[in-house]
Amino acid sequence: MVGKLVWLVGPSGSGKDSLLEALRVLEHPRILVAHRYITRPWNAGSENHVALSEQEFFTRAEQQLFALSWHANNFYYGVGVEIDVWLHAGFDVVVNGSRAHLPQAKARYGTALLPVCLHVSPEVLRERLERRGRENAIDIDQRLARAVRYTPDNCHMLNNDGSLLQSVETFLSLIRQPVAPQEKPHACL
Repeated sequence: MVGKLVWLVGPSGSGKDSLLEALRVLEHPRILVAHRYITRPWNAGSENHVALSEQEFFTRAEQQLFALSWHANNFYYGVGVEIDVWLHAGFDVVVNGSRAHLPQAKARYGTALLPVCLHVSPEVLRERLERRGRENAIDIDQRLARAVRYTPDNCHMLNNDGSLLQSVETFLSLIRQPVAPQEKPHACL
């Protein structure tokens, strides 16, 4: 049995990190949350990630140790090839993905991919961005404008305006739905 790769995307402030943290502490026997390898300091932001220098990142990329990788927001991001082992073992693997790199994930994982797009209303998104205090008012306005413009096609929408518990329950019901027969993951890109 091959698991699903759940590619979780959403605008900054939509609650991805909170949802992923809730899934990490949830005792579910068939779900694993993958960490990302990122060229930013280990203590930057709230994401549980592995911090790499750019040289370390490029060395791993050259050795094809990333199943997927991309560049965004002045950083390099990668998801390790260990997720392929987990998928083949039958686990559903959740990845904090990139909206812009969803086509890359689709190309590699085909029908094993389950894209889930977190959506929050503009009012809730503004409130969350202001509360976390990382961006100034101009940055927040720009993030809100980007969030409105970009909605990937063929993505299961998950409204995250409500409670975290509500979002976790909806998320779990989404990944329990059957999907088309699974394809083997493609070779590293």
